[in-house]
Amino acid sequence: MAELAIRGGAAVRPQGFPPWPVWDERDVAAVAEVVRSGNWGGFPEPGPNAAEFEARFAEYQGAKHGVLMANGTVTMEVALKALGIGWGDEVIVPALTFAATAYAPMAAGALPVIVDVTPETWTIDPEQVEAAVTPRTKAVMPVHLGHQMADMDAITRIATQHGLAVVEDCAHAPGQQWNGMGAGCIGDFGSFSHQSSKILTAGEGGTLLTNDDRLARLTHSIIDCGRAKDPEEKEFTFGANYRLGELHAALLLTQIGRFEEQRKDRASMGTYFEELARQVEGVHIMARDPRITRWSFYNYIFAVDPEAFAGATNGSVAAALEAEGIPAEVQYPPMSRYDLFDPSRSRLPAAVAHAARLDMSRMSFPVAEAAGLRQSIYLMENTFRAGRDGVEDVVEALAKVQKHANELPGPAE
Repeated sequence: MAELAIRGGAAVRPQGFPPWPVWDERDVAAVAEVVRSGNWGGFPEPGPNAAEFEARFAEYQGAKHGVLMANGTVTMEVALKALGIGWGDEVIVPALTFAATAYAPMAAGALPVIVDVTPETWTIDPEQVEAAVTPRTKAVMPVHLGHQMADMDAITRIATQHGLAVVEDCAHAPGQQWNGMGAGCIGDFGSFSHQSSKILTAGEGGTLLTNDDRLARLTHSIIDCGRAKDPEEKEFTFGANYRLGELHAALLLTQIGRFEEQRKDRASMGTYFEELARQVEGVHIMARDPRITRWSFYNYIFAVDPEAFAGATNGSVAAALEAEGIPAEVQYPPMSRYDLFDPSRSRLPAAVAHAARLDMSRMSFPVAEAAGLRQSIYLMENTFRAGRDGVEDVVEALAKVQKHANELPGPAE
C-alpha cells in the first residue's frame, strides 16, 4: 500500500493552513469609505491614502520617502528612469529571480547583464558583479530572495568603487534589516511589490523607497504623466500614468497595521522550522547571514538533495508536499531557462540591438540552474502562521516524502 498522499496515502495535514490575505471588517470599512468618498483614483497624485501609506511604510523601513505606484515591476523601471539610465547603458541583475528584475532594464531602454548567484544564499554573486562591470554599466540590481538578503556590504562597495547606482529588488523583503538598515534603504532605491501573494498586499501595487529628495520628486513625476512636483523649479519629466488608486491604498493601510505581528510570527516559526528540518536527511538549510538584524520573509527557501530523494528533483518533492497538505512550490527557474524571459519575443530596442547578448541558449548559470531546476523548494508564508503544530507537520511531511521517495512519480508521469 502506498504511503505518500500523492499515491493515495493519507495526507499529513488535510486541514490546511491559514488563508492569505488576512482580512476583517476593518478592510471592508476602509474600502467602503473610499467608495463613498468618490475619490477612487490616484489623481491628484498622491491621493490621501497613498500619501499616508507611503509615509508609514517609509518610516517602518527607515527611509525618507516612499512612492506608491501600480505594481512592483514598474517600480524598478521607474527607478532606473529616475536615475537617468536608458539606451546604451547596462544594468547587472541576478540569474535567479522573477522575470521582472531582468525585464525592467529593458523597459527603461537599457541592457540587462545577467550574472550567477552564490551557492550559500542564491542571491547575486558580488564577485561576478565586479567581473561584469564595463564602462557602460550604470547600475546593479541585487535581489533579496526568499528569506535571504544579498550581500549589501559587498554590493555597495563595488557600486561606490565603480560609480554605480544600486536598486534593491525587495519584493520578498518588507521588514528585513541589514546591519540595522531596512531593506530598500541601503541603495539609491528599494523596490517593493504589493501583489496578491506578497506579505504586504493590496492585490496589486508597488512602492519605491529612497533617501534622496530629488529622486523622490522625479519618481512622483514619472508616475504622474511627467507633472512637475517641485513648485519652484517646475522640473517636468517624460512620464506616464503608473499611479495606484485609492482603493488599493486603503487596503495597504489596513494591512500595514497587521504587518509587524505577522512578521514576528513568521520569524519565530521560521527559526523553529530550521531547528527541526536540519534533522531530515537530504534537506539543506542555508545559514542565515548574521548581518540580517531583523528577519522577515515572503517565502522560505530550502534545498533538497535529489540523491537523498531517490533521484527526484525539487518539482517532484514539492508536488508530493502539496499532496500532503503543505503549501510548497518551485518558483523561479534560472533566467537561461525561463519562459517568462525571452527577449526574442519582443521588439524592444535593447532586444533587437543586443539579440546575441540576450540569447538565453548561449548562457549558463551553474548555481542558478542547479537551484532552480533541481534543488530549491519554497514554503509559502502561511506555513509559518499556523503555530508550532503547523511547522511540525511541515517537517513530518518532509521526512515522510524522503523516507518513501521511491514512490515519487517519475519524469514520464
